[in-house]
Amino acid sequence: MKLLVILLFSGLTTGCRGNSSHSLPPKLLLVSFDGFRADYLQNYEFPHLQNFIKEGVLVEHVKNVFITKTFPNHYSIVTGLYEESHGIVANSMYDVITQKHFSDFDDKDPFWWNEAVPIWVTNQLQENRSSAAAMWPGTDVPIHNTTPSYFMNYSSSVSFEERLNNITMWLMNSNPPVTFATLYWEEPDASGHKYGPEDKENMYRVLKEVDNLIGELVHKLKVLGLWENLNVIITSDHGMTQCSKDRLINLDLCIDRSSYTLIDLTPVAAILPKINTTEVYNKLKVCNPHMNVYLKEDIPARFHYQHNDRIQPIILVADEGWTIVLNKSLPKLGDHGYDNSLSSMHPFLAAHGPAFHKGYKHSTINSVDIYPMMCHILGLQPHSNNGTFGHTKCLLVDQWCINLPEAIGIVIGALLVLTTLTCLIIIMQNRLSVPRPFSRLQLQEDDDDPLIE
Repeated sequence: MKLLVILLFSGLTTGCRGNSSHSLPPKLLLVSFDGFRADYLQNYEFPHLQNFIKEGVLVEHVKNVFITKTFPNHYSIVTGLYEESHGIVANSMYDVITQKHFSDFDDKDPFWWNEAVPIWVTNQLQENRSSAAAMWPGTDVPIHNTTPSYFMNYSSSVSFEERLNNITMWLMNSNPPVTFATLYWEEPDASGHKYGPEDKENMYRVLKEVDNLIGELVHKLKVLGLWENLNVIITSDHGMTQCSKDRLINLDLCIDRSSYTLIDLTPVAAILPKINTTEVYNKLKVCNPHMNVYLKEDIPARFHYQHNDRIQPIILVADEGWTIVLNKSLPKLGDHGYDNSLSSMHPFLAAHGPAFHKGYKHSTINSVDIYPMMCHILGLQPHSNNGTFGHTKCLLVDQWCINLPEAIGIVIGALLVLTTLTCLIIIMQNRLSVPRPFSRLQLQEDDDDPLIE
């Protein structure tokens, strides 16, 4: 019985490494369509993406990291770290000690990126393999003095077709071979900001274009013979929510601009006080009921957004759909950055390839879980991270997948069966060992003569 229980538990906790049998190293392409809100999949038609999902796996919601902005979340995906750990805490940052500024227009200084090691650097440093990138944030920066062997300097004017052509060329013809590649596209984020996610007519058009790009991606991989052997992950950094001119938080009505420096704005504003921090905090605290105001040390632990010098002394967090402004104009009809527990902020994940199951759906994972999964697929030793590989095991063909309630049920059921069998065996043994009642010796007819005369 003990042996059976041990075997059962070992089956639950171990899986075979299927990739080890392949002579060629596995390859992985990571694709991001910026601002692809998870429930777009339910509200719009995506024939190409749905075909991709039917042959692979779908994670319906990916819980991303706070703040739900582009640069921080893209770096969390490729490092498995919360923002306070990898250091890209916003799209706009300021370092008090060095007095350096970071923005999405001025992001090439390795100083900002070197607090973590992204997966393309880890892969790049392996023997006989290289990395490639088309516009993924940070890939055109020498992080720890290393860039991918092949990359494109960021330019939004470069077409998706050109980015895809470069990536597939590098996957096909590089020596050492490209085993990890990334591809980034700005839509549907740009249009989500412009129109808002509730503009059905415009978003239908934009999302149809995105789906056509996915169809183009799959077609290209099939034509080039990459489709069957390449692992492809399609995901995003965040979602999008509708904003309104009727939901504005005007800081100018609460505090004079001369008393603070605004490092990052809406829906999470980073405030660097010029005067007493408490005084600035007290004024902002009563500014608007639709905005939470936190001293850095009081930021909720669930945000994992406290332990980094780049996080400013005061953080403002607007309620969903509310916009922090310095005047009364509304800059965007759609926005993101809000609390990462909101479903509107969540992206999705779809994946296809030899490492993944076919036709499997999973409810949710965390964005930091993607990194250890990718390291497993590529056979890389991951750096320390905040992800949990066990959360993604069900997506992978070489892993034994069972959740905790099912595991407990199986173990209890097995123990009950074993206990019942043991009881039955004991009962049967007891029956066999009980002596028969005494019975008189029966003599045969021809044995009726006495033995002693």
